[in-house]
Amino acid sequence: MALETSLEKPAPVRTIANAITGWIDRLGVVWVEGQVAQVSRRPGVNTVFMTLRDSVADISVPVTCSRVLFDGLEPPLVEGASVVIQAKPSYYANRGTFSLYARDIRMVGLGELLARLEQRRQLLAAEGLFALERKRRLPFLPGRVGLITAPRSAAEKDVVENATRRWPGVEFETVYAAMQGTRSALEVIEALERLDGRADVDVIVIARGGGSVEDLLPFSDEGLVRAVAKAGTPVVSAIGHEPDTPLLDLVADVRASTPTDAAKLIVPDVATETTGVAHARDRLRRAVRTQLAREEAGLHALRSRPALADPRTLLDVRADELVGLCDRIRRTLGHRLDRAADDIAHQRARARALSPLATLQRGYAVLQDDAGHVVTSAAGVDAGAAMSVRVADGRIHVTTTHAELEETHGE
Repeated sequence: MALETSLEKPAPVRTIANAITGWIDRLGVVWVEGQVAQVSRRPGVNTVFMTLRDSVADISVPVTCSRVLFDGLEPPLVEGASVVIQAKPSYYANRGTFSLYARDIRMVGLGELLARLEQRRQLLAAEGLFALERKRRLPFLPGRVGLITAPRSAAEKDVVENATRRWPGVEFETVYAAMQGTRSALEVIEALERLDGRADVDVIVIARGGGSVEDLLPFSDEGLVRAVAKAGTPVVSAIGHEPDTPLLDLVADVRASTPTDAAKLIVPDVATETTGVAHARDRLRRAVRTQLAREEAGLHALRSRPALADPRTLLDVRADELVGLCDRIRRTLGHRLDRAADDIAHQRARARALSPLATLQRGYAVLQDDAGHVVTSAAGVDAGAAMSVRVADGRIHVTTTHAELEETHGE
C-alpha cells in the first residue's frame, strides 16, 4: 500500500528504504535476460560480481553469484554473453543499492554463440595456431600488397588511400569477397589462396569495417583460421574496430585495430623514411670525415718519423753493416784458406819424406836383377850378372864383377 506522507508529516529515510526493501522482496525470484558487461573475480572471495546490461536500453544492474555456480558453467561465461538469470532481487537499505543474486545462469542466443567461440578459441590455441613463434615479420617495403575486402567498401578506401599517401609507389592486388553472410568465410579463403599463390604478393591484408558480433562471425570460422595459419605469405587482419576480436586477429601474423591502422603497418611513411635517410647520410658523412682525418693524422705521424722522412738513412746503415759483414767473411775465409794451405804443405812434406823417391834423392839406390827383382843380399849374385841400379833421376845398367858378404853385428 502507498505511504501516507505530506509536507507536514514527511517520512524519514529509513521508512522509505524499508518500504522499498519490502516492495522488492515481494517480487520474489525472477528470470532476467541481459548481456554480461563485466565480470569481476576477487581473490579469496567466494562471490563473483557481474554487471548485467539491457540489450536495448542503456540500463544495467549489478549481479552477484557464488563462485561454485560461476565455475560450474559449461561453456565458461565470458563478457559479452547473452544470458538468462534466475535471481532474487535485493535492496540494501544501508547503502541504497539494488542488485540481483543469481541462483541459476543460462546462456542463450548470442551468449551461447560467444561461448562456442570461446571454446573454439581454446581448442585452436591448444593446437598452437595462435603461438607467437609462428608469426612472421612483415616486409619493410612490399612490392605488391594483396587486399581482400568487399567491393566499394570503406575499408578498401581506408587501406588504399592511407597506404598510397604514406608510400605513393605501393601497388595493390585487390580480390573482392563477401565480408558478411554465409558465404563470406568461403570466399575469403578462396581469395586468400589466390593471393598466396602469387609470387609477387609480399603481404596480404584482410579488411572490413566494424559490425555486430553476428556480422563478424565469418572471421572466426575454423576453416579460415586454418587457411591463414597455412598461408606462406604474411597476413594482416584488419577486421572491425578496436574492441572487435575475431579469431582471425589471433592467427594473423599482425593484427591491425582498423583498416587505417593496417595501411600504417604494411608500408613505411615516405616522409619519415626520407628524413631518416637524410640523417643517416649526414651521420655517414661525419663518420667518413672523422675516419679520413684520423687516417690522415696517422699518415702524417708516420711520414714525420726519421726513417720515413729520409728513407736512405736505413739503407746507409744497412750498407755499412753489409760492408762490415763482407770484410768479416773475407778475413774469416782467408784465415781458413791459409790454415788449409799450411795443412796441405805439411801433409805433402810428410808424404814426400816417406816416399821411395825421397830416399833415392838422399843417395840411396835400388839394385834389381835382369828379371826386375830387387836384390837385397849379396848371396846368390854371380860375377858377370847383369844388374840395373835405380837412382833418383834414372836407371844405371851394370855388370857385377864379384860379390862378397859382410858380417852384420847385432845386439
